[in-house]
Parts: sequence; C-alpha cells; structure tokens
Amino acid sequence: MTAQLRKTEPIKVILDSNALFVTLEFKMDIFEELGRILKRNLEYILLSPVKDELEMLASGNDPKTRRQADFALRLSQKCKLVTVEGRGEATDDVIVRIAKKWEAPVFTNDRELRRRLRDISVPVIYLRQKCRLDIDGLIS
Repeated sequence: MTAQLRKTEPIKVILDSNALFVTLEFKMDIFEELGRILKRNLEYILLSPVKDELEMLASGNDPKTRRQADFALRLSQKCKLVTVEGRGEATDDVIVRIAKKWEAPVFTNDRELRRRLRDISVPVIYLRQKCRLDIDGLIS
C-alpha cells in the first residue's frame, strides 16, 4: 500500500531559472513535456532565490534579457513558490541543498549545476538536442 500511495502523491520538480527560458527559446511547453517524460502527477517548485534571480534579470539593462525574464516570471506563476533562506548562498548552492534534502529532481540546463547534482545522486532533467527533455538518474 505504501508503494501505491507513493505513486499517487506528486513528485516535486525544482526548476532552475534557465529551465523557464526553454519555452521561449525552443518553442516547447516544458510543463507538458515534463508530464510526458515523468508520467506522474507533478508539483513544479520555484525556489525564492530563483525568482529573485529572474526579477533581477527582468530589471536589467539588456532589452532581450528583460523580455525573456518577464516571460519566465509569468511562466513561473504555474509553479509553487517556496521561500528558502539563502544565508548568503549562491542560487545554485540553494538548489543543491534543497534538492538533496527533498530528494527532488531538478530541471536545469546549467552544466556545472547538473554535474554537482549528479555527484550527489539527484536526478537531473535537461534539454537534449534542443528539441526534447531527458533525465539523468532515477526518479522513484
């Protein structure tokens, strides 16, 4: 019965800021694709430092980056915002800490962050060949 209960409860998927840019840059509905590859009920998580990063980009000087960040912020409204104490940590450090604590997969295209997550056995979802999502690691 516990295994059955685990199948029905949603999987938390933590999104990095660059994951939200995939929709605009590669014309892909990331939420639909995540549902397709994971075949489970999902809960999309946006950590507060990631939102802060997007807000900083949206108020920057480069018009293209501002437009992309504004779009990403609108898209992030489909996610559950989780306030996390950063304690002066870099955004990637917070993502690694929370993903390990929750045993939650992370959607990111950042190579260094992907490597760090794989090193601690956290599943990583990423864009492959600019047209589909792929997973490194097992999601239980």
